[in-house]
Amino acid sequence: MLGVDILVLLAGLIVILAGSELFTNAIEHVGQRLSLSEGLVGSVFAAVATALPETLVPVVAVFFGGANTAMRGHIGVGAILGAPLMLVSIAMSLLALFAALKRGWTAQLKPESSGFLRDLMYFIVAFTIALLSLLIPPELRAARVMASISLVFLYVVYVTNTVRASKMLVLDGHGTHSEFALWIGRIGIAHKLWSEITQLALGLVLIVAGAKIFVYGVEQLALLTGLSALLLSLLIVPVATEMPEKINSILWIRRSKDTLAFSNITGALVFQSTLLTAFGIQLSVWRPQPDILWSMGLTFAAALWVLLLKVSRRFTPALLVVSAFAYAALFYLLV
Repeated sequence: MLGVDILVLLAGLIVILAGSELFTNAIEHVGQRLSLSEGLVGSVFAAVATALPETLVPVVAVFFGGANTAMRGHIGVGAILGAPLMLVSIAMSLLALFAALKRGWTAQLKPESSGFLRDLMYFIVAFTIALLSLLIPPELRAARVMASISLVFLYVVYVTNTVRASKMLVLDGHGTHSEFALWIGRIGIAHKLWSEITQLALGLVLIVAGAKIFVYGVEQLALLTGLSALLLSLLIVPVATEMPEKINSILWIRRSKDTLAFSNITGALVFQSTLLTAFGIQLSVWRPQPDILWSMGLTFAAALWVLLLKVSRRFTPALLVVSAFAYAALFYLLV
């Protein structure tokens, strides 16, 4: 029933919101305690942790889905490729919107430049490898394995460089700081490292649980429309699986923590375009079909638009919100 599905969506969203508030609050305290830069906290720790829902969807679909192998593969590939488009278009435009509501449409957004540009460049390189791998026939297993290995190696290099840059960024004034007390500390629990980690874990549990509830609600609504498995995974499922990154980043952008807000998004982009794509390349349905090509092409377009805005120093909400048109264009072309 439509009413029940909507209630499920709302319940999932509420759980995600609660988990995201606990998570962002705890990760700020952990980053401050360990003297980590906002870029490292957002791009690696927050991005990887909140990427759990979109990581689980393709893995569960491929290995634990129904009897139809092709449908399982389509759901997996769609979820893998739909996630980056959702982040670089809808998530970026939401940050623009919430920033504009507080600072105005022409205010300059100020994520730390070196980390932001580094993330985007790694993403573009990884996504280029992913696009070229579509041309590798499924029977050439060795070539596909090499493509996947190159993406895993690229992510290891990315994390290494991000960690190395962290110390210098902290000295340069980009260290992680929290203005608010630890949530569980407000109920009388001593504020120690173990309590920060406990709250962090609790936030993650709520985020994953909420995302699972939300995914179920989105799937039930989508089934009423008769969308194909691939289309569902490209356009609908990422709305739910990317919810943690969106909520976390919105909470940070409202607090004027631009580096944390944007690095959570760009770090997730790198994670998904390397490790998740390395998994997707090994699926037989990873081939140049129209839906996939449109999705990847529009993702590239949105990423290049964001990169252009940052490099040209026109990184304002009014121009960044335009990135949402990439998702709108894919919806128009495929639905």
